[in-house]
Amino acid sequence: MAIRYNIFQRKHVPFKMAAKFGSVFRDGLFKNQVAVVTGGGTGIGKAIAYELATLGCNVVISSRKKEVIEKSSKELNERLKKEKVFAIPCNIRKEEEVSSLMKETVSKFGQLNYLVNNGGGQFISPFSMINKKGWSAVIDTNLNGTFHCLKEAYNAWMGKHGGSIVNITVDNFNGMPYMSHSGAARAGVTNLTKTLALEWAPNNIRINCVAPGVIYSDTAAANYKDHPTLFEEVKKSIPFKRTGTVEEISGTVCFLLSPAASFISGDVWKIDGAQSLNGHNTFELPNNYKTKEYSWQDLDGFKSKL
Repeated sequence: MAIRYNIFQRKHVPFKMAAKFGSVFRDGLFKNQVAVVTGGGTGIGKAIAYELATLGCNVVISSRKKEVIEKSSKELNERLKKEKVFAIPCNIRKEEEVSSLMKETVSKFGQLNYLVNNGGGQFISPFSMINKKGWSAVIDTNLNGTFHCLKEAYNAWMGKHGGSIVNITVDNFNGMPYMSHSGAARAGVTNLTKTLALEWAPNNIRINCVAPGVIYSDTAAANYKDHPTLFEEVKKSIPFKRTGTVEEISGTVCFLLSPAASFISGDVWKIDGAQSLNGHNTFELPNNYKTKEYSWQDLDGFKSKL
């Protein structure tokens, strides 16, 4: 028999403990629920889709590369030994394709409970070398693509029924040298997330950001094949002295989607091994600075020694 202390009666009174404790961290956590994960065919998106599916969720993965998501859905379903992951091609830059993705999901499953905006992309370049086409392509994918997905998920289901959303952004808290286009787009997503956390609260919609630092996967390495030592070099600026894993992102996303996070909205979760606190960026900046000091001088050019 357990004992409970009653602070009002100032005495100990016995009580019977519940036979079962219903922790949110359990098998079947997302049973009979439905999620859309953009960019779900590789890397972080694939890990998120797999973990959601292992917890009972029906997961629609999307990407503009049909063959990639079809291969991934087949692989994951074979691992799961059941059909839980479904592939629907979609280019998130195109509003009509995003609308079709959300409507098809609701038509197939009758609901849309979760959205993970993971689709995106960028390339390495100094700001001065980015042309208008390259800038627009990254903004259109990372910011406008997220806009399309949010709006169409709201219109297709969440506006009337509620839901939970996670936007995957990036660790851009100290700026993003050589990726200024992506940093600007993701900053826009972060602010949009905070705005919609307020605007959509009456609709019972929660929305948060997960901001990964440097996360290693085979597909991430392939994206930066022109910089083969990048992942090794960046470890120097991470206090944990290692890169992150896709599983470390997917676990956080599942938590934020779950009822355990039911009082969390409009927040940004950094998953970066404390790199953002260390004040260092992913790319090492050149050390041949050409800066000039400033000091007071009188009219004759005499330097102050105050």
